[in-house]
Amino acid sequence: MYKILDARSVGLNIKQFVIEAPRIARKHQPGQFIILRIHDKGERIPLTIKSSDPQAGTVTIVVQAIGKTTSLLNCLETGDSILDIVGPLGKPSEIENYGTAVILAGSVGTAMALPTAYALKKAGNHVVFIEGSRNKEMVVFEDEVRSSSSETYVMTDDGSYGEQGLVTKKLDELIAAGRKIDFVLAVGPVPMMRAVARITAPLGIKTMVSLNSIMVDGTGMCGGCRVLMGDKSQFACVDGPEFDASKVNFEVLMQRNAMYREKECASLKQFQERWEEQVAELREELAAKESHHV
Repeated sequence: MYKILDARSVGLNIKQFVIEAPRIARKHQPGQFIILRIHDKGERIPLTIKSSDPQAGTVTIVVQAIGKTTSLLNCLETGDSILDIVGPLGKPSEIENYGTAVILAGSVGTAMALPTAYALKKAGNHVVFIEGSRNKEMVVFEDEVRSSSSETYVMTDDGSYGEQGLVTKKLDELIAAGRKIDFVLAVGPVPMMRAVARITAPLGIKTMVSLNSIMVDGTGMCGGCRVLMGDKSQFACVDGPEFDASKVNFEVLMQRNAMYREKECASLKQFQERWEEQVAELREELAAKESHHV
């Protein structure tokens, strides 16, 4: 059981959790993730670690309520618990002094990119952070974005905050202005990462993307998170989650991510119809396990 020490809303349908997990906190490196399960019959979901505090023994994760499990998780509050967590998993980000490093992140992807941004800045890079979201309500962690970068831009689809346009618009502008870019990291929706790759690949700019493929065990055994890199298959859980953007077959990735879309929608609808009851059931189950453990 992993105690939630702090739970707070940070954006539209986006929640941040500080969780007591000392062993994970001691080992975590930028770019790595955890897999958690809320209850015995629940699915296992991968979530990137936003930050860790080895001294406090805590890890911080950020969750956007999209499907049933993330919606149920985001109903939990400070003092609740999570059944089990495995991590840190995946390969850490490649941190070098590249020169000018541009990070493009879409909404909740910002949380995933922050540890790498801090590490790149510490390594001596000039970090340009471009954060994008649909609207002002979905702009998250702006203060931390500015702290982790040397240069910051906020883009919104509707122009309600920052500059209007996609993150790729700002990337195009930087390139058109003659800026020398040595490294790019893109974290967010697959179409956004694919668009970034299409801009940087012809220019030979080293570009990494953090892939959010379907995942089950997180150890390379199930094959659920298989991604196609050129003509070679790799696994996001053990070979990633960050990959060379110029080699990723984004079309196959999108097809695989959509495999269970119909079932996911049906499951979410059922949850929404009786969410209060399911949250109460979850709390009862966790309380029973905690008392039994004690």
